[in-house]
Amino acid sequence: MQGGKFENTVHNHNDTLTSTTTSRSILSMTTTDKQRVTLFLNPNLLKHAKAQAVIEDITLTVLVELALVAYLPKETVIKKVQI
Repeated sequence: MQGGKFENTVHNHNDTLTSTTTSRSILSMTTTDKQRVTLFLNPNLLKHAKAQAVIEDITLTVLVELALVAYLPKETVIKKVQI
């Protein structure tokens, strides 16, 4: 399987936060382009994900990134509420 493509850009303009996903190869990213994160997952789900990563010959990190890119919208806009 080929690596998915994404790049996340966040813009903050006048109380509006916009996060946009654009094209960039996940497999070409270096570890300096990544942030370490701790997750608590169901052990069976984790076992299934690890097995799928082995089958697809990709890392668990790449598998999770591909899943998130597929799940998340291409753009997220968060507006600050004026009180």
